[in-house]
Amino acid sequence: MIIDQRIRKKYARIKLPLSGRLEGVGYLGGMDISNSEKAQERPVDANDLAPDFVEEIASHKGGENIRLCFTCGTCSAICPMAEVDERYDPRRIIRMAVLGMREEVLSSDFIWLCSDCYSCHEHCPQNVKINALITVIKNIAAKEGHLPSSLKEGIKIIKKQGRMTEISEFENRQRAKYDLEDLTETVPGVSEVIEKCKTLEKVGGEDK
Repeated sequence: MIIDQRIRKKYARIKLPLSGRLEGVGYLGGMDISNSEKAQERPVDANDLAPDFVEEIASHKGGENIRLCFTCGTCSAICPMAEVDERYDPRRIIRMAVLGMREEVLSSDFIWLCSDCYSCHEHCPQNVKINALITVIKNIAAKEGHLPSSLKEGIKIIKKQGRMTEISEFENRQRAKYDLEDLTETVPGVSEVIEKCKTLEKVGGEDK
């Protein structure tokens, strides 16, 4: 099948599941990384790991199947985002989470690169439901204030005017051509809703 050929072709270029190493561990995901260049760049101290991170993820709806992953690499091979940005490697993210690299995963930018295309979901032999799992990780990150600056700015804009797009006289003139009602500059009630949402207030507020 064509899809199988794509997987085999890209599998040979898949990055290691972990850009680091554990002292005393020479194999991760069936790969010898003891002498890898990246392993020497950033060693991982086992004392800094959070072994219960995988349990935390599994306790949320969408993350229940994280333990089923056996790092086959199908998700990374089929992922269109991994093709354009090598920082996004679903297998690597899962491996880091299982190993307990909580802070590294939650504070990273690459978890936000998932486009929710469902390619990994459809081809995963273990039904890990990776896109849902990544969403769980992003939700945990957001609750702890880890968000890309672009999303933080987006939240501020929504909080200020109730929508991402600014409404001016031009937009309303265009709407009038189709007998549509004028839109107000702000959407009433949105700011009040955000005020009640502690997570959005935390990550979208001024210097909070």
